[in-house]
Amino acid sequence: MASKEEEDFADLPHTVGHLYTRSLLVLRTQIDNDGAIIAANDFDITRFARDTYSYMWPRDGALVAAALIEAGYSELTRRFFNFCQRIIGDGGYLLHKYNPDGSLASSWLPWYRDGRKELPIQEDETALVLWALWRHFQRFRDVEFIKPLFRTLIVSAGDWLAEYRDDGGLSLPSWDLWEERRGVLAWTIGATCAGLAAAAEFGDAFGERELAAKYRTAKEEIMAAADARLWVPAEARFVRMINRRDDGGWDPDLAIDASLMGLWYFGMYASDDPRIVSTMQAVRDRLWVKTDVGGVARYENDQYHQVSQDTENVPGNPWFICTLWLAQWYIAMAKSLEDLKPVLEILSWAAEHALPSGVMAEQVHPYTKAPLSVSPLTWSHATLVLTVREYVARRTAIVAGT
Repeated sequence: MASKEEEDFADLPHTVGHLYTRSLLVLRTQIDNDGAIIAANDFDITRFARDTYSYMWPRDGALVAAALIEAGYSELTRRFFNFCQRIIGDGGYLLHKYNPDGSLASSWLPWYRDGRKELPIQEDETALVLWALWRHFQRFRDVEFIKPLFRTLIVSAGDWLAEYRDDGGLSLPSWDLWEERRGVLAWTIGATCAGLAAAAEFGDAFGERELAAKYRTAKEEIMAAADARLWVPAEARFVRMINRRDDGGWDPDLAIDASLMGLWYFGMYASDDPRIVSTMQAVRDRLWVKTDVGGVARYENDQYHQVSQDTENVPGNPWFICTLWLAQWYIAMAKSLEDLKPVLEILSWAAEHALPSGVMAEQVHPYTKAPLSVSPLTWSHATLVLTVREYVARRTAIVAGT
């Protein structure tokens, strides 16, 4: 599989090229033949969490699918999207996670809270499947594959994303990608806008102009509401989450979170929008681990597998995906080869902190760089693949003067 496509790694170190190839192999080991993309198959985590990661999270699957699409593996991504079509509910949304056979998996997200019924969902899990599917169609143009998915997956999910909003146009609360807090989240808003944009593009492609207009209108209304609510002038940055009070006002969560990258990565804002620049600079400055190990933590005072109380210097353990997200922003911002040097440093960091086998964990110890949590984490390897491909494409464009 890893040698299916001939790769040009430009000026990347051999260690990074080797890790890219190994990552493709690791990704294949985590994909069921019927399409489920599994988050991780490491059993050691049961000693900490009393459960494994051996489930299919639609969000993780969509991001892994995006990496496989960029690498040219359409046969695997077709199976994944067919799997999503089979499991999507009548309401048009995907639930928390699934077993590889498509049955509903165990979940800690409640159906009832404070005596009220609520959807136990992460809205990004539905939205990012549409985002990834549009990337698939852009790359492979396989109309005959997409056609059976149009009504059952695309329109069903697009309608739900357009309707799951409050009277001000903003998406309703859901759980965050870290599965720790519920609210209106920056990452989720970015993903939702991307999902609606994808649904609109599919509507145009299939001649459904009214549907396309509906999805674009919903996206624009969400963006307008996010402009007003998620940007906090006093902080000179976006915030990761807001929650509505009983009096109708909004409470912002001011903790810096690496997932703020979702506001630009999925296309909601330009990477060089001054508000995004100030937000990403805050992520870099506040979440970089100030030890010899380095890397980017998930968010301030992250207590998951926490090993240090020195949160000024170690806001949390460094995660591969969060560190690579910073590299992806540098790539998006780069206008010269000099601008790409920090990307080379981060990619080399990833290669240095992988195991000798090329396996990348979820996170690493901030002092010893030992792997923490599951190894391999499928998402870590997918993000490495995406970052390498984005780096090579941006470098090629800079050299060509385009």
